[in-house]
Amino acid sequence: MRLLTPEGNFDPTRRSIAASLFFAGYAPAALSSCASPVTTPSEELIVEDVHVPGAGGYRLPAYVARPSARGRKGAIVVVNEIFGIHDYIKDVCRRFAREGYVAIAPDYFDRAGDPAPLTDFAQIREIVATANHEQVMGDTRGAVAWLTAQSFVKNDAIGITGFCWGGTVVWMAAAQIPQIRAGVAWYGRLARPQPGSWGAEEERPWPYDIAATIHAPVLGLYAENDRGIPLESVENMRAALSAADNPTNSQIIVYPGVGHGFHADYRESYNAEAAADGWARALAWFRQHGVA
Repeated sequence: MRLLTPEGNFDPTRRSIAASLFFAGYAPAALSSCASPVTTPSEELIVEDVHVPGAGGYRLPAYVARPSARGRKGAIVVVNEIFGIHDYIKDVCRRFAREGYVAIAPDYFDRAGDPAPLTDFAQIREIVATANHEQVMGDTRGAVAWLTAQSFVKNDAIGITGFCWGGTVVWMAAAQIPQIRAGVAWYGRLARPQPGSWGAEEERPWPYDIAATIHAPVLGLYAENDRGIPLESVENMRAALSAADNPTNSQIIVYPGVGHGFHADYRESYNAEAAADGWARALAWFRQHGVA
């Protein structure tokens, strides 16, 4: 099946309907030739592609991994980077499933295309830019609604985690979606980009703007040498969280000597020590705050 633009032309950025709804492989735009990505087996797990109710009634694809054992489990919404749902994000879902969670990764970019197989960052950014703040919050609510409707999910044990673009989503969802008990944000932007920078064109709030309204505790995992997220903005976010009338005991950890994307094991930026420490902290954070 070929997917067409409204004018009737073939759109190569749209995915074809195949055995899976998602791109098979790691995002080539960021894949390092020397990478050795972590591969988590799916044995004894249930792995499936589903659809959840997205913003505006959209039927949004999502990747799900969960334990095959019976019983209700805590659940984690996994929010991707700008590259969409590729093997790294799917593997993160399986890692959570092996820890006993139901993990779901909604495809926030599906309406515009699939950035995962692309190599041109201009094309990738064009797709990502279509997912505005209100749509993303609506899609996240839809993923949470899908989870709470499942017989294998504990309705009162839902968390959220995300990477880069998805890290920002974590902070925002922790302020807007009551069912979320806790979040872990991996190097997500905290403040509005400088005028003229990518992402600055949308009139929307950023985590720093809504720090006082965050209701769920968030663990922020950041990098000292992140060229896109100045340490000044991290310190400003810490101060805003501390000054909130109803502090959630959110925390921010900064890893010295590492750069943006240190958890992404398919990228040159990967740092095994920081990634392992962050993962251990993330699991402990969720369990500490009732997502288990």
